[in-house]
Amino acid sequence: MAELESTKMMPKSITFLSSLLQRVADSNDLNREFQPQKISVFHGLTRPTISIQSYLERIFKYANCSPSCFVVAYVYLDRFAQRQPSLPINSLNVHRLLITSVLVSAKFMDDMYYNNAYYARVGGISTIEMNYLEVDFLFGLGFNLNVTPNTFHNYCSYLQREMMQQPSLNLAESSLNLGRSLKVHLCFNEDETSHQQKQLAV
Repeated sequence: MAELESTKMMPKSITFLSSLLQRVADSNDLNREFQPQKISVFHGLTRPTISIQSYLERIFKYANCSPSCFVVAYVYLDRFAQRQPSLPINSLNVHRLLITSVLVSAKFMDDMYYNNAYYARVGGISTIEMNYLEVDFLFGLGFNLNVTPNTFHNYCSYLQREMMQQPSLNLAESSLNLGRSLKVHLCFNEDETSHQQKQLAV
């Protein structure tokens, strides 16, 4: 029953996650005019024409990974952003970060998963590039892939609360506040026992 409910909820969580990432990317795009940002292998030369939501829905449709993979990918993006403060999520790198985070989470979470060549086709990039992105992402995470049940539950709870509340998030108040620094925290510090939501400066 819980598995079925998670499957039904996933499209809504994808919608919220895409909206969350869209706000982060938009805010960091503005910050690029005032603060230098690192260029990485995740950066494209131009902004992709496909929206973040459509891209995430495409991954969900074709990757056939478990719903939990998207929550874990969310955790990985948060960790990556915290470890790479000079590499904020923006419109030039968010798509590659997404496809890579889902790939890595599927390999870590699922017993069966598609190979890099398949994910490359889903993501609209070459297999060689997908391989490079995976390696760079793993090093960016410091190979910290384990997600405890408690951490997983807290990230799920955060998404569920936001979906139920359907808030019109204020960029100045939301957990994804990108304007105050280059640091990007998508949720909260998973090391805190209180699990209180931290402000996300992206």
